[in-house]
Amino acid sequence: MIELAMREQGAIIRPSMKMKMKLAFTLSAFGLLLAGIPATAQDAPPPNKWDITKIDVTKLPPAADKQDLTFDKDIAPLFKASCVRCHGTQRPKKNLRLDSLETVLKGGQDGKMVVPGDSKQSLLVAAAACIDDSIAMPPKRGPRRGPGGPGGPGNGGPPPGPPGGPDAGPGGGPGGPGGPDGPGGPGGPGGGPGGPGGGPGGRGPGGPPPKPLTAEQVGLIRAWIDQGAK
Repeated sequence: MIELAMREQGAIIRPSMKMKMKLAFTLSAFGLLLAGIPATAQDAPPPNKWDITKIDVTKLPPAADKQDLTFDKDIAPLFKASCVRCHGTQRPKKNLRLDSLETVLKGGQDGKMVVPGDSKQSLLVAAAACIDDSIAMPPKRGPRRGPGGPGGPGNGGPPPGPPGGPDAGPGGGPGGPGGPDGPGGPGGPGGGPGGPGGGPGGRGPGGPPPKPLTAEQVGLIRAWIDQGAK
């Protein structure tokens, strides 16, 4: 009786060969399904936020005539000078990096920026050419403050402070020589960090704003893309 009970118990504990095969097949299929989902998600590029058909690409400068263009030799230096500060390895804006060929072709948060072989369909070209304010790279800024700008002399702003007065300490008053915002003072020309000519970074914490690419440089990028973006 004990042996019979053990056999019955064993039959319950140990599944049959057929059940083992079914279980193995089910687990294999489920594993393949799980493995395929992230791969598909990673391979699929994000949808483009900007519609290139709504941008007037007839305003683009013509593509350059130079042949045998490559990213490392001809394009990377342009991006390094004007673009990588905002689109480099450190917290790139819109998750768009322009510091390597792979990342340029990958695109960013707003989708792919380069269509190899067709520069007119490449958002990167339209952005670099600044032909549309909504996608211009670098973004177009508003009027600057200072002489001639809002709050500056000649535009209704307060006059510069006096070089020094009865109540002014050493160095003069605000706006005067040696005073805040004055020549030699914190934030003024030749002053501390963040002022024009000041410490590391130049004007402001991040230095002067990047310069837009010239029409000739945009034409070079166009030619590079038309030649296959290699």
